[in-house]
Amino acid sequence: MHEMTVTDIRRIFIDELDNQRFTIDKTGAKTIEMIGASFIANQPSIFGTVNDEYVRKEIDWYLGLSTNINDIYGDVLESGKEPPKAWQYTANDHGEINSNYGHLIYADKYFRQYESALIELEQNPDSRRATMIYQRPSIQVEFQENGKNDFICTNAVTYYIRDDKLNCVVQMRSNDVVYGYKNDYAWQQFVLDALSKDLDVDVGDIVWQVQNLHVYEKHFDLVK
Repeated sequence: MHEMTVTDIRRIFIDELDNQRFTIDKTGAKTIEMIGASFIANQPSIFGTVNDEYVRKEIDWYLGLSTNINDIYGDVLESGKEPPKAWQYTANDHGEINSNYGHLIYADKYFRQYESALIELEQNPDSRRATMIYQRPSIQVEFQENGKNDFICTNAVTYYIRDDKLNCVVQMRSNDVVYGYKNDYAWQQFVLDALSKDLDVDVGDIVWQVQNLHVYEKHFDLVK
């Protein structure tokens, strides 16, 4: 069975654009989308280039467990940088969001899921229960609580030790190909590397499964 990779996904989106197969989103803009995408995430970008400086800032913010986007760069006057527009759109007036991924897997509030997955795999390397759950049923109302617009995009990630390597399956509700995938991939690779080190096993593959993988019209020029 042929396993799709980033190269295959890239070709599909190029073909969709060439044949003008679009959906129209709520703003009236064109969107190219794949429903039920599954592939090996073997490249850090599908379209566009990775902003390494921002990736480091976002990971540091995740590790700090802050749920306020104003902590990504710190004080605007000192850093000269505001939080990215996508985060500003997501946050409430105070800068609060739901989707600090470090908070969701490391914090006591969410049962220290990283530690739980580590212990599970240490005790049972063949386990299928080493799961970090990012999503929650209460998001149905919490996504718009106090003016937010943040319905967490990652549902869960499950880790497997197979053939002496640590692999994972990332399951996502929604993923923007251009911005979302690059930053989400960097985070998931970071966690996989850390867990592999803690387990003293080699790093394996990331299987990327997305319910809706999409490119917005404003980024069509990158689809090439």
